[in-house]
Amino acid sequence: MKKVAILLSIALLTISLALAGCGKQEENQTKGGDASEKVSVDIGMLKLTSSAPLFIALEKGFFEEQNIDAKATWFEAAQPIAVATAGGSVDVGATGITASLYNMAAGGQKLWIVADKGREEKGFSSTALLVPSDSAVTKVEELKGKKIGITQTGSTFHYMAGRILENHGLKLEDVELVPLNSIPGLMDSLKSKQVDAVLLNEPNISMVVDEGYGKVITQVGEEMDYQTSGIFFSPKFAENKDAAVRFLKAYIKATNYYYDAVLTKKDGELVKGENYDEVVDIIAKYTDQEPALIEKGLPYMDRDGKLLAEDIQTQIDWYAEKKLIEKAIDSKEIVNTELLEEALQE
Repeated sequence: MKKVAILLSIALLTISLALAGCGKQEENQTKGGDASEKVSVDIGMLKLTSSAPLFIALEKGFFEEQNIDAKATWFEAAQPIAVATAGGSVDVGATGITASLYNMAAGGQKLWIVADKGREEKGFSSTALLVPSDSAVTKVEELKGKKIGITQTGSTFHYMAGRILENHGLKLEDVELVPLNSIPGLMDSLKSKQVDAVLLNEPNISMVVDEGYGKVITQVGEEMDYQTSGIFFSPKFAENKDAAVRFLKAYIKATNYYYDAVLTKKDGELVKGENYDEVVDIIAKYTDQEPALIEKGLPYMDRDGKLLAEDIQTQIDWYAEKKLIEKAIDSKEIVNTELLEEALQE
């Protein structure tokens, strides 16, 4: 009899634990969480508005919902982020896609571009070609023989300048590209007229136009669709498929949140979404800028974080043709869209 009582107690305890576990699992599912093992993820990024979805995911606990302990590692320039990601110093990198990144890949260093972090899109102001406000130049064709300021050789600005010129029947050899190393350097050179034109991104475009010393002659988004920056995974992190997919589920939730707040259009015009002010304040907090300035330059990105994967090969081929990378590579060596697709399905 005593033995029966003990067995009955054990059975009741087992049932109680099982019910408690079900309750906990249901609670996790209700919160949008995941019962998978908790992982720590270091994210290398810059304090730029285009990192908005990452700021949102950190601030609103979207990573925590996926049982991910995400931490930001701040950088001062783009290239070191790619190097750190390939080397595994950070698990995730968020930065521009440049010739130096393709050179790394051509040299055997591995990393994966997995999601969108910003692109040029028609109808949205992101990057533009500007000339001094009193310049006689009104169209790209009139820049032949002129000086155009860019950040660095092999940069996204270099690529955009070349592609825009080609769209208008010119070559890079028809102008003098002047590397000025920084955005402030570009703005100062335009203002002092040391160059005839510069490429600038938002909110700097709006600042220059508002201050009256520059005017836009074309928006990059009107010239081409262009994947300017991306989310990169280190090889080791990508191998942990469960954690990689969970990270992207949180990221997609954040890109949805960002897009619906600041990129929704009605009758062709941008309208403020329900969470507009909150998103602007989050970006301002993480970039140490005033909300009014943030509002001048909210970059476009895909609502679901999807890459313009075919554009990566277009970039590689262009850089190789211009001898800015050692050799052309197949974009499949550095692009992985499967993880994002799985995250979207889940």
